[in-house]
Amino acid sequence: MAASPAQPVIHEVNTRVWLRETGRRLGRDEIGLADVPKDIWDEITPSGVDVVWLMGVWERSPQGRAIALQNPALRAAFEAAVPGIGEQDIAGSPYCIRRYEVDGALGGAVGLTAARAELDRRGVGLLLDYVPNHVAPDNPWVGEYPELFVRGDTEDLRRDPDGFLDTGRAVLARGRDPFFPPWPDVIQLNAFAPELRRSTVEILDHIGRFCDGVRCDMAMLLTNDVFERTWGERAGKRPVEEFWVEVIGAVRRERPDMVFAAEAYWDLEWTLQQQGFDFCYDKRLYDRILAHDAASVRAHLHADETYQRRLVRFLENHDEPRAAHTMAPDKERAAATLIATLPGATLWHEGQFTGRHVQLPVFLDRRPDEPSDDELRSFHERLLSAVHHSGMRTGGWRLLDCAGWPDNDSAAALIASCWTGPAGRFLSVVNLSDHRAQGRIRLPWAELGYGPWQLTSILGSDRYERSGAELLSTGLYVDLPAWGTHLLAAP
Repeated sequence: MAASPAQPVIHEVNTRVWLRETGRRLGRDEIGLADVPKDIWDEITPSGVDVVWLMGVWERSPQGRAIALQNPALRAAFEAAVPGIGEQDIAGSPYCIRRYEVDGALGGAVGLTAARAELDRRGVGLLLDYVPNHVAPDNPWVGEYPELFVRGDTEDLRRDPDGFLDTGRAVLARGRDPFFPPWPDVIQLNAFAPELRRSTVEILDHIGRFCDGVRCDMAMLLTNDVFERTWGERAGKRPVEEFWVEVIGAVRRERPDMVFAAEAYWDLEWTLQQQGFDFCYDKRLYDRILAHDAASVRAHLHADETYQRRLVRFLENHDEPRAAHTMAPDKERAAATLIATLPGATLWHEGQFTGRHVQLPVFLDRRPDEPSDDELRSFHERLLSAVHHSGMRTGGWRLLDCAGWPDNDSAAALIASCWTGPAGRFLSVVNLSDHRAQGRIRLPWAELGYGPWQLTSILGSDRYERSGAELLSTGLYVDLPAWGTHLLAAP
C-alpha cells in the first residue's frame, strides 16, 4: 500500500460477522475473504479511511470455545445480544488464540492475502490483532514450552484452582490483569522470560508478512511495573529492558515500517509511546466525551500536540457500547465531528456509521438485524471524506480559547481548535452540551489582515463573511444550538 498517513483513519471490521453477512447477501452459506466482491470491499473503505482492521482473523481455540459454552454469565450475555443464539453461532473468542494462522473458515492465508491485495489496490492498509499477554490452553506452546509461561505448583492449584491449570507437564497460571479474577480460557505468558521475548519477535515477524501493522491487545499488561505488580516473584527477576522496547526494536530491524497500536488504559499511554508504540488508545477522551464534560475534554486537549498525534480517538469499538446506544443522534454527530478534527489516529467501528445499537460479544459470528440509519451513514461518510480531502490534518493543530461574558458562561461548553498548514486554515467548533452556547473565539491568523474574511463550511454550502478587524480583536462570535458544530475553511 501507499505509505500510511501520520494520523490514519482506521475502520474496525468484525471479520467473521462481516463475512457471514456478505455471504448471505450473495446467497451463499459460507464464503472466505477471497470471495468478497469488489463493491463490498468498497463499502468498508469509504473515502477518508486509510486502514482496515480485520478483527479476529487468527485460529480460535476449540478448548476456549468449550469453556465459553459452559459459562452461564457468557451464555446470558450472548442471549441478551442475540436472542435465540445457537451454539453453531458461537465461534469462541478471537482473543483466545490457538495459533497465529489464518482461520480456515475465513479462507486461510490465501484468503487474507487476497484481502490485503484488495485493500492495497485502494491504497488502504491492513491492521491485525496481536495478543501478547496470553494464549489459549490448546496453543502448542502450552505443552511444548512451559518456560514461556508464569508457573505455579501443586499447592497453587489446590489453593486457587480457578487461577492455575495442570497441563500434565507443568502447573501454569491462567491469564489475568491485576484488578480482576483470572480469565478461565487463557494461559498467562511471562513477559520477563527472555525466551518469550524472542518468541514474540518471531510471531510478530510472521504476522508482519500479512499486514501493515498490529493492534496489541491490553499492551500495558506487559510493562515491567504492571507485570511485576500483577505476578510478583512468580515472574522471576525483573529485566532491565522493557518488554516492548526489546520486542518492537527487534521487529523493526526487519520491518521498519510496521505500525504498532496499543490498547492502553490506566494513563499509561505516554509510557507505551516511549516504549515504541506509534499509537495508543485514548480511553480518557472517550470517557470525558461520553460524560459531555467540556471542561475536562478541553483540559485533556491541552496536552502536547506531539503526544496527541500518537493517540487513537474513538467513540466505540468492540469493547465499548455502540455510540448510537450511548448517545443521542445530535450528540453523536457532534462527538464525531470533534474526534475527526483532532490530532491523532481515529478509530471507527463497522456498524457505527449506520447506527447499530447492539454491542456484540466478540465470541459470536452472528448479530441481530438492525435497521440502517441512512442519514447517519451519509453524515459520517461526508465528514470523513471532507476532512480527508481538505488536507487539514497535514498542518499544525492548536486548541483555541472560547470567551464568554459575565452574564453568560455558556462558552464553557464550546471546544474550538484550528489547523494551519499547506492545505489552508480550518476551524472546528463543537458545542459539547445539551443547551445553546455562545462565545467568542480568538483566531491566530493575523496574516489574513483586517479586511473581509470569508469562512466556508466544508460539510455544506454555508458561507460567512466577517470583518478581519473584528476577528483579530474580539474574536469570532459563534452561537450554536445544543450539540451544534461549525467546520469551516478560512481564506
